[in-house]
Amino acid sequence: MKQSGHDAIARQADEHLVTHRVKLPKKVVEHPFQQVARRLSVALLLLVATALIVYADHEGYNDNSDGSVDFLDALYYATVTLSTTGYGDITPVSDSARLTNILVVTPLRVLFLIVLVGTTLEVLTERTREEWRLNRWRSALRDHTVVIGFGTKGRSAIQTVCATGLKKEQVVVVDPSAKAIEAASSDGYVGVVGDATRSEVLKRAEVHKARQIIIATQRDDTAVLVTLTARQLNRGAKIVAAVREEENAPLLKQSGADAVITSASAAGRLLGLSVLSPAAGMVMEDLIQQGSGLDMTERPVIKAEVGKTPRETDDLVVSVVRGHRVLGYDDPAIGTLQLTDRLITIVRVSPGSQVAPDTRPLPE
Repeated sequence: MKQSGHDAIARQADEHLVTHRVKLPKKVVEHPFQQVARRLSVALLLLVATALIVYADHEGYNDNSDGSVDFLDALYYATVTLSTTGYGDITPVSDSARLTNILVVTPLRVLFLIVLVGTTLEVLTERTREEWRLNRWRSALRDHTVVIGFGTKGRSAIQTVCATGLKKEQVVVVDPSAKAIEAASSDGYVGVVGDATRSEVLKRAEVHKARQIIIATQRDDTAVLVTLTARQLNRGAKIVAAVREEENAPLLKQSGADAVITSASAAGRLLGLSVLSPAAGMVMEDLIQQGSGLDMTERPVIKAEVGKTPRETDDLVVSVVRGHRVLGYDDPAIGTLQLTDRLITIVRVSPGSQVAPDTRPLPE
């Protein structure tokens, strides 16, 4: 949990450089400034092309000032003509010059206006639409899930909660990496670029209105700071955090986390179980992978189950949640099920398919 002075200074410098913004799940093809620059270039090419066309037939034009039309006069005429200013000091007098104006210069004028006016309207409309979408998103967002960190743990956590029916619109990802947020946005999630240890970044993710917060940062000390900040902004949200070292788990709980998962220990236990019993390891792996084979779910007790024991229910009950206690299915304290109880059961998600242990051969 210790950090050197150099790392702290570098981190503070990075925090000042990070741009905090909300990115809705929409793939932007081209930046507005690039659109303007590209279309301005097209407009300049049209202007130069018109000037060359006029200069090529400069003898068919009359200049009221000196009677002759040079290249500068042709450029001037193209400018005032395409912009529809039209001072009338240079005019086409020959039949060929007038025909060129009808067939060439006039279409170029229309195209020139479309490029400039269309670009301005498109950029303004796009920004207004994006601002409107953002405001509507903020006003409609309630009881959503905020995921801090879009690494391997964060992605897996999102896939798990979405497999239970949570819509992608109800997930907000916070990550300091712009590339990670771009990937999250491409997957259909709302993303916020910024350091989640700062309260203003979490406010942009509407943490104060969230129902649950998943903290899956790369560093344990960062997870502690994020948990403290998130709990300060939202006293009622359920916060689940992941840490690498088991000794840091109590710090997360003291900081306000409701549940702490030690990623290194969990992986080690699964490895040990797979060594002792490959079949048991496969079953556990299948239970962890939500949405296929066997899943572990939590549900309320229905009226038909009130007064029965956990063994008498249709589902495979492994635990009973009563109040703030989690009791094993064979705990004598359960007695019979009550309407206020919740059951943790193992159910088959896809009845027509086999679970993972049946589809993979056991090692000899």
